[in-house]
Amino acid sequence: MRTSKILELVKIVEDHDIGDLEITSFGTKIKISKTSSASGQRVIPPPAATPLPASREAGLEPSAAEMPESPKTQATNVAEVKSPMVGTFYRAPAPDADPFLKIGDQVSAGQAVCIIEAMKVMNEIESEVTGTVVKILVENGEPVEFDQPLFIVEK
Repeated sequence: MRTSKILELVKIVEDHDIGDLEITSFGTKIKISKTSSASGQRVIPPPAATPLPASREAGLEPSAAEMPESPKTQATNVAEVKSPMVGTFYRAPAPDADPFLKIGDQVSAGQAVCIIEAMKVMNEIESEVTGTVVKILVENGEPVEFDQPLFIVEK
């Protein structure tokens, strides 16, 4: 969607009594929200509180196990296999067949990992990464969205 069209949509939301506007066009999804308070400023809620590990509550330094992985470390160790389309997710090529992948299986780039049914067409989805399947994020027969993560693969 062109920037001029997006700016036009923002102006429409600002000028009219519209709280939220969501548009999907050719695989691109845009959501424009307008919130206001008495002062006319946008209200942003504070982030949710997360409990501290026991060592932090006691004033101690956190252990290595309690330290969250940095995003850089996470990005280099794992990858997501995402859905290239909207449809229904199937783990196996047929109802009575074994699933394409189980947790712990090795997967190679180009290997079929699941089927997504869209408009009565069965589309075999291939992995773009090589590694070990560590998590399956979708249940058999569930609907999936475009770009929704299906599997977590450790490289």
